Amino acid sequence: MKRYGKVVSLGHKSNKYRWAIQVFILSISLSLAFGFLSQTLLSSMGTVIAILGICVFIFLSVLFDMIGIAVASADEEQFEKWNKTQLQGARAGLKLCRNSEKVCSFCADVVGDICSTLCGAGGACIVVSLSASISSPALTMLLSVSVSALIAGLTIFFKALMKQHALKSSNKIILNLGRLLEKTIYYEKKNKNFNKNDENS
Repeated sequence: MKRYGKVVSLGHKSNKYRWAIQVFILSISLSLAFGFLSQTLLSSMGTVIAILGICVFIFLSVLFDMIGIAVASADEEQFEKWNKTQLQGARAGLKLCRNSEKVCSFCADVVGDICSTLCGAGGACIVVSLSASISSPALTMLLSVSVSALIAGLTIFFKALMKQHALKSSNKIILNLGRLLEKTIYYEKKNKNFNKNDENS
């Protein structure tokens, strides 16, 4: 079976289903955990803290969405060339490109949904705080709709600005992310493998 000029084994379908199930379980678990925390923590905080929290969640949503778009449009062949020259970040970037479906799904779907849930909780906290002094149910409903619309509008606005940059600079974004990963996660893995080799020798 061919796809994009490459031979794809039928067994690859089972890996896709397995990953979809893993993402399903992961997204539900994280959404429940963060949803519970947001309801218990944000609800007890003031309006200013809730606004700051919403700004952080919007930033994370936009950032991970940018990574998802960048990894989906990055040039895998370019990273293979960079990896041969041992350019810093190319090794981790190549792994990200080869697992672009998983990375994109995690960044855009899992993290995006969690951030949306947390933004909604923060918006509810703001509405509760501001509506304490409002006696009219109509004004309370208008306030709730306005806060939700403002959060959605800001998220869409910043994502629209980010998408063009992510598409134009996809290789640069993934390379920088690869450098960060090689200095943290992959660096620790390298050290562990190095220590194991020393113990075996």
